[in-house]
Amino acid sequence: MARYDQRLNHQPRPCNITTNFMETADGSCLISTGRTRVICTASVEEGVPPFLRGTGRGWVTAEYAMLPASTGRRKQRDGIKKDGRSVEIQRLIGRSLRQAVDMNRLGERTITLDCDVLQADGGTRTASITGAYVALVLAVNKLMRDGLLEENPIIGQVAAISAGIVEDQPMLDLCYVEDSAAQTDMNLVMNQRGEFIELQGTGEGRAFTNLELNSILDMGRAGIRGLMRIQREALKGQGDWLLPARRIVVATGNAHKLQELSDIFGGMVELISMKDAGFTGDIEENGDSFEANAAIKAEAVARLTGLPTLADDSGLSVDALGGAPGVYSARYAGTHGDDNANNDLLLQNMAGVENRTCRFVCAMALALPGEQTHVVRGECVGELLSERSGQGGFGYDPLFRYRSGKTFAQMTEKEKNAVSHRAAASVKMREIIAGVL
Repeated sequence: MARYDQRLNHQPRPCNITTNFMETADGSCLISTGRTRVICTASVEEGVPPFLRGTGRGWVTAEYAMLPASTGRRKQRDGIKKDGRSVEIQRLIGRSLRQAVDMNRLGERTITLDCDVLQADGGTRTASITGAYVALVLAVNKLMRDGLLEENPIIGQVAAISAGIVEDQPMLDLCYVEDSAAQTDMNLVMNQRGEFIELQGTGEGRAFTNLELNSILDMGRAGIRGLMRIQREALKGQGDWLLPARRIVVATGNAHKLQELSDIFGGMVELISMKDAGFTGDIEENGDSFEANAAIKAEAVARLTGLPTLADDSGLSVDALGGAPGVYSARYAGTHGDDNANNDLLLQNMAGVENRTCRFVCAMALALPGEQTHVVRGECVGELLSERSGQGGFGYDPLFRYRSGKTFAQMTEKEKNAVSHRAAASVKMREIIAGVL
């Protein structure tokens, strides 16, 4: 079916966040998602509810209301007793945003997030959560700037989006027309680690299958990644420094490689091993190129964990051997990871050969659930020695002499990370990560 506003099923509505919309608030923004518009404000008060007094802990709470003209038909203002829907939504907003704050660092003060819907066209609760997070960070930034907080209490980034099944098709970010006809309606709230804070899903018209659920979750993850980019852009120069790093899984069991990548990316993202992300299976690397193998690994881990996954496939390519060991670098001598045997076989095959030109190659892939996989390539050209030199590194590092005159095994980690094939690929990958996460 064609969507009401001609979007593709996986496309979210255009989202815009205008910060400091209310000059009198400690933090504020106007968030627009399609035709839904919500004013989100954050107000800071000294003191906490009675159950927290004397604990040293702070509190984050929320209130939600739809203004009378927010729908086509006038909605009566909430009185002392709010309607049940508003109460449910404001509790959801409060629960979600408390996940973003370390209450001990906040101290005994309360931040109240008020979300007032100016115009409703579906997804008001998810827009409120996404906008209220921006208002919250702006308020904390003000507290830090005024010297009222010594330690940053923001420990998570939070955003939310709706999804559902309409006429048997999974769709992202439903407008009112789609939401009112949805067979399945779902709201997703997530953090920057790719973890779910809350899932609200109901088969209102019919039950939904596991396949449909996975499709909705993939769309939702992709949509929330996009909203988090918009949040960070809106906060640029006025609180973005408070935000935690985004999490990426590295598809490797090699602790040395994980550390090397962590050093290269320098705090841009939080890298965790695939084991820490819950992936313990084996991956068959049967590609015929470094690029193919990198994509196979990244997509396998991303598929199981649901998280953005970085993988690389690297090795040594010797010109005189037609590019060998190539994709078989780690198992050149038959046993995977036997560096000594691999080096011995390479030296044997190169005995008496004058052309010693070789290159380390690294293909790096970033797999994003629900989106395309991005692949880049980096190379480092050098000379193959006839005997090992140096005690550091791993793999073929003792045989690879860089143009500086040192082998990779003779370099410090810092020296190697500045010129290596992995560093060259990482420079390209940093640009991609900045654009898609």
